[in-house]
Amino acid sequence: MLDAKKIEEVINSITDALPPGLTAMQADVEKNIRAVMSATFAKLDLVTSEEFDVQTQVLHRTREKLAALEKRVAEFEAGK
Repeated sequence: MLDAKKIEEVINSITDALPPGLTAMQADVEKNIRAVMSATFAKLDLVTSEEFDVQTQVLHRTREKLAALEKRVAEFEAGK
């Protein structure tokens, strides 16, 4: 998921920019902003950096195995 601190910073900057007359509605505005941001991020199908790192490691190991298999096939074909 995204960094909660950064989301809070965005929400705070938006609510701080509200005109003084709307500060009474600040809680409502914050709730609505959170809902919109959550829905938007859910649609983006984001992954955490940890998930990304794990998949990067899996891909790296897969490439190493593929290279080893390609080498074995080449050696086998050369032996014919």
